Amino acid sequence: MDVRSLITQQLITLRLRSEEKKAAIEELSSILMENGYLTDLETYLQDVFKREDLSTTGIGFGVAIPHAKSTAVNRPVLAFGRSMSGIEWNSLDGRPVHLVFLIAVPAESAENEHLKILSALSRKLIHEDFRRSLREAQDESQILAALTGI
Repeated sequence: MDVRSLITQQLITLRLRSEEKKAAIEELSSILMENGYLTDLETYLQDVFKREDLSTTGIGFGVAIPHAKSTAVNRPVLAFGRSMSGIEWNSLDGRPVHLVFLIAVPAESAENEHLKILSALSRKLIHEDFRRSLREAQDESQILAALTGI
């Protein structure tokens, strides 16, 4: 899995404006829509929120990875947002989220590509050095550099 191939500078926001979970997912989804990765924003949002209703995607360590397979997605893609103040996400550790990765995968995608992306990210995100590099990145290129090799 080459996570770096799924994200571009245009899909990164270093300062999420949103202060709550639903709005943060909408903000990142809008970035995917604006960049042509979604055919229908509302359908994709419904699929992400349906997944969120099953269980939290706040994995702890200040990280959330909301995701969905959806008929509204053109091809697998990843968006990233960073919140300086933190967002209440009902995370596993009860702490606010500062790093949000939004995964979008076509519904007809072979096998469970979103789970492969999720697994690759999760293995890296357990390392404090990696999370710190994302929290302290000065620009989008540093985020992309941190994601290289995943």
